[in-house]
Amino acid sequence: MGVSEIWPSGPAWEDPELTLLAARLRAAHERISVLPRQARMRLHRHLLAITDLAKRDQELAARRLAVFLDELDRGVEPE
Repeated sequence: MGVSEIWPSGPAWEDPELTLLAARLRAAHERISVLPRQARMRLHRHLLAITDLAKRDQELAARRLAVFLDELDRGVEPE
């Protein structure tokens, strides 16, 4: 029995809010991938912490990601 027979249309537990958060995290990682190495490494660690938080508290992770992206847009180094 192949995987497509077990989950023909994807998992039934898909959460639209969590899917949106994951897409926003991926986009944030893409945005910082073009930065100089030192800044990229620091920001990458920050995003990994937000990603890890999303496993336990998706709402708090979404808020922290919003602040992170806002600071990135304004040219302020996220803390």
